[in-house]
Amino acid sequence: MSQITTEEVKHVAELAKLEFAEQEISGFTETLGKIIEMVEMLEEVDTQNVPFTMNVADNDSRMRQDVAAAPFDREKLLENVPTHENGYIKVPAMLADGGDA
Repeated sequence: MSQITTEEVKHVAELAKLEFAEQEISGFTETLGKIIEMVEMLEEVDTQNVPFTMNVADNDSRMRQDVAAAPFDREKLLENVPTHENGYIKVPAMLADGGDA
């Protein structure tokens, strides 16, 4: 059985740009370890003769018809956003250092 380490939890939290107290990290480490154990238990189940199931519900396709429609009025759309520039919606930069693009 593989066990997740505190360092791995801290690394994933850093990648997700999340900050946790040391006590929370140990709790996450324990919880994620239990999840990994459960997944490893599922890998032991013999699924050799089980047919592949993509969707358990017997649904018909719910997709709409592909019909051309008039585009949204850009100016009216931009009235509903906090900031925009040159006809585009302006959002905060999502870079590693948090700086501007």
